[in-house]
Amino acid sequence: MITDIEHYFVEKGQGDPLILLHGNGEDCGYFAGQTDAFARHFHVYAPDTRGHGKTPRGKAPFTIRQFADDLLAFMDAQNIGRANLLGFSDGGNIAMVFAMKYPERVDRLILDGANLDAKGVKRSVQIPIEIGYRFARLFAGRSEEAKRHAELLGLMVNDPAVAPEELAKIRAKTLVIAGTRDMIKEAHTRLIAARIPDARLVFLEGDHFVANKCPDTFNRAVLDFLGNP
Repeated sequence: MITDIEHYFVEKGQGDPLILLHGNGEDCGYFAGQTDAFARHFHVYAPDTRGHGKTPRGKAPFTIRQFADDLLAFMDAQNIGRANLLGFSDGGNIAMVFAMKYPERVDRLILDGANLDAKGVKRSVQIPIEIGYRFARLFAGRSEEAKRHAELLGLMVNDPAVAPEELAKIRAKTLVIAGTRDMIKEAHTRLIAARIPDARLVFLEGDHFVANKCPDTFNRAVLDFLGNP
């Protein structure tokens, strides 16, 4: 896979590859509570997504599906044939789309706070996002900052646009995680787990950012799923 960007990433540990994918508007630093803990058991890679952190924006489309193709290019560049994927929020959406599109490249899949579309987000959260997106688009042609803001919000309004029946394409053993007070509707998280063959579903006490705020609890759930090596 050829790409127009070179990813910035953090790399630690040895063993089977485990790739950590951060959420919208963040960078690999989101996983500060996971990188070292998982590196005791796995070869951890934590890249910054296109246009996030220290990875350049490039010229390709700013979409979840493009980010999934970027992930394939990253794996090829690092000579990673197959990997465990852990994605948070939009990172979970990237991992989900990647696992549907390139099932042969995924060992185990962890989706943390992922969603199929904007309808899966609680309206109290989504409505301000949609209003902000409309305003940002109005000013996108006047400044680079407004354009970037519009692109980031656009991901949460227009993507990932996955139909529930598409999840049957996922062949990897999958863990679906969400917080008990997550911004993703509980019924939506349960729908994702139900439509992925043999997926495991876990709700952890906390909000959307449970991995960052409660790393020990989150890490135990992930390592238990990965076989607690």
